[in-house]
Amino acid sequence: MDDKAILHRYLRTRRGQLLAKLDGLGEYEARRPMTSTGTNLLGLVKHVASVELGYFGEVFGRPSGRHLPWFDDAAEPDADMWATAGETRDETVELHRFSATHSDATIGSLPLDAPGVVPWWPEERRHVTLQQILVHMCAETAQHLGHADILRELIDGAVGQGPSDPNLPVRSAAEQSAHVDRIEAAAREAAARTGT
Repeated sequence: MDDKAILHRYLRTRRGQLLAKLDGLGEYEARRPMTSTGTNLLGLVKHVASVELGYFGEVFGRPSGRHLPWFDDAAEPDADMWATAGETRDETVELHRFSATHSDATIGSLPLDAPGVVPWWPEERRHVTLQQILVHMCAETAQHLGHADILRELIDGAVGQGPSDPNLPVRSAAEQSAHVDRIEAAAREAAARTGT
């Protein structure tokens, strides 16, 4: 498998995992702000889909033609990070799929060294290649997937990529509670030892 195919596979995998964080949730749970900054699952999906359209669209002279009003000059700050009551979940999921399809077409048609320009980056960094943007979007999507992992766990206890995720240890409820207690005890002991 060549380098472009490997990067593309990682991006596709992370996209699918992010979208799957919405599975089984009602409207409130999907939109509910779970942090003091308002971070929420549906907003993460909306944000990643939106920025991916820019990076694989405008940056390489391949605009999608899709108007994203949350990026207008008059839009509220961070409007790409949450969905209004009038923006349906289905519309956000469809945007994510549209963005992926548009991005995949760009990735498929250009070589890794294809030049692009990121107009919203500082002048000294704005000239990029497809490879740089693939790496950037893999990192961006993975970062927000990590946020989504934590939000989903806080919402309903679902962790990882589901019950058969090989990266998660299998523990009974009692074993899990004891594990968390050990971590808490270690944190308290370290704080007492350092006085912080």
